[in-house]
Amino acid sequence: MATKSGNATALTVLSPIKNGNLGETSFADITRERCLRLPIHEESPLAKVPNTYLARLFILDNVFYESLPANDSVFNFSDITSIFSDSARKKALPRKDTLKSKYLVFSSNFHGDLDTYLTGVWEKWSYIDHEGTQRDVRHIWEHCVAFDRVTDASSFIAYIKRCQLDASLFFNGSTDDSLQEQLKSLYLKQEFTKFAVEHQGKSASEIQQDFKAFIARVQPENLEGPTWQAGKSTP
Repeated sequence: MATKSGNATALTVLSPIKNGNLGETSFADITRERCLRLPIHEESPLAKVPNTYLARLFILDNVFYESLPANDSVFNFSDITSIFSDSARKKALPRKDTLKSKYLVFSSNFHGDLDTYLTGVWEKWSYIDHEGTQRDVRHIWEHCVAFDRVTDASSFIAYIKRCQLDASLFFNGSTDDSLQEQLKSLYLKQEFTKFAVEHQGKSASEIQQDFKAFIARVQPENLEGPTWQAGKSTP
């Protein structure tokens, strides 16, 4: 399936959450609450993971199903089944699908190969929770089935691959460059826009002199900095 698009990779992971509870709270609700309390923007743990284009976490509680086919002018399924007994009509309806457990869903688009990226997730994912405690990726996956066997980057990669789904029709909405290059480009765009606005009406010699200082300050060839901060949403 199309998990790759150029240099970008699509990752979709469904990790089953244990059926059970801690006290009066289910493991699924504990996991949901932990996801909701993750810091956002530049404080997000995902902002620390190298080459993450975008990512999200959510809980899949169950699946949807279509109770009846849509009506059309030629064939109306509801009208046809109404001539049969109620028991026969119900047997003709699509069966309801029900998941055996709830799932932690992790969806990510990133630059590069899967093993390198997942190593970065294991090593770089860190944040301070609402109680002031330092947390890592294990805090989110803690109540997922078989995650207690994960002890290092290698076993984390193997676990995620077991929970991975193939991505079909993946479209890479980025420029296909590394995250560092894209963040630098965004920074240069913002800074050059401010430069252009501030120099409206100035003489050519003054603009030329200031532009040299501008280039020295923004360092276009230096990807390390100054640059746009990963996860940052506003200037």
